[in-house]
Amino acid sequence: MADSDWDTVTVLRKKPQKTSQLKTEQAVNQARRSGMAIETSAKYGAASNKQHSTSLNTAKLDRETEELRHEKVPADVGRLIQQGRQAKKWTQKDLATRISEKPQVIQEYEQGKAVPNQSVLGKIERAIGVRLRGKEKGQVLQPPGGKKK
Repeated sequence: MADSDWDTVTVLRKKPQKTSQLKTEQAVNQARRSGMAIETSAKYGAASNKQHSTSLNTAKLDRETEELRHEKVPADVGRLIQQGRQAKKWTQKDLATRISEKPQVIQEYEQGKAVPNQSVLGKIERAIGVRLRGKEKGQVLQPPGGKKK
């Protein structure tokens, strides 16, 4: 016991710091004080609770240079929906329940305020039996397997 040195400390295994420990504010400040190079970068979309950050419509708006607005349903399509619905003596709510949508969706389409969704337009076309898209807009929709006259 005579030759033991009480002033020296021997560390057998010191674990390296984990990356999560290196990112703490305390570790960053210590690195700044010692003069080490520090790189900070902000992540895109960090701290947001959005599942899907971009869609086709946002990409289209990004490419747009002049007028920053989405396309709306044309007024003539809204009139066709309204006429087709009234011909079958349906309310907006009746049509909405038949296509499994909210009545507000039908209201927006008829007023021309909705951003066109092809699946919704297809469901409305099949329900009221009138073409709402393409060159044959306003013509009676042929049943599947039916022949054109």
